[in-house]
Amino acid sequence: MRMGISGFEPSFLVGVEAVQQAHRPRLAALAGRRLTGFAVVRFVEDGDWYADCPVVLDFDGVQAEVCHTKLDELSIGWNTIDTTAAITGWEWFELTPHWTHQHERLEPFVGQELREVTLLEWRPPHHDLAAGTVTVEFAFASGSLRIVNGLDENRIDIGPADPDYIRHELGP
Repeated sequence: MRMGISGFEPSFLVGVEAVQQAHRPRLAALAGRRLTGFAVVRFVEDGDWYADCPVVLDFDGVQAEVCHTKLDELSIGWNTIDTTAAITGWEWFELTPHWTHQHERLEPFVGQELREVTLLEWRPPHHDLAAGTVTVEFAFASGSLRIVNGLDENRIDIGPADPDYIRHELGP
């Protein structure tokens, strides 16, 4: 258990090759499933999303748990996090984290069938701190959502991907 999250034992990887080697078949197998739910951590007191915690996506009972940290690390877990369990060990902190099923960027995709999952590698023409980071893109009929490394936390982007990403198709 990390960050007080029941079942969260991340295995952080660096680079698109490492992520493909560890997760290609399982990510590709999500295609054709519906996004039936999701969970993110918010603070009880102010409702703010705590973007350091994993984003949990449920595809017809297959739970993908995506979490970025540092400048280039990505963990993808499978069916391990219990989003019904209380988050513990935060007594020292002034805010109380809890699981919620509210996020304005994720809600429109619930109920939609996933067309494909793609790994995107950030490769801008000029070098920047994010170069080489890996993003997980989920494509639906109505558009795409991406869980991006927001430089030491998760960020959720929707719409077309920036052209500075290199696409790594995962196939069927």
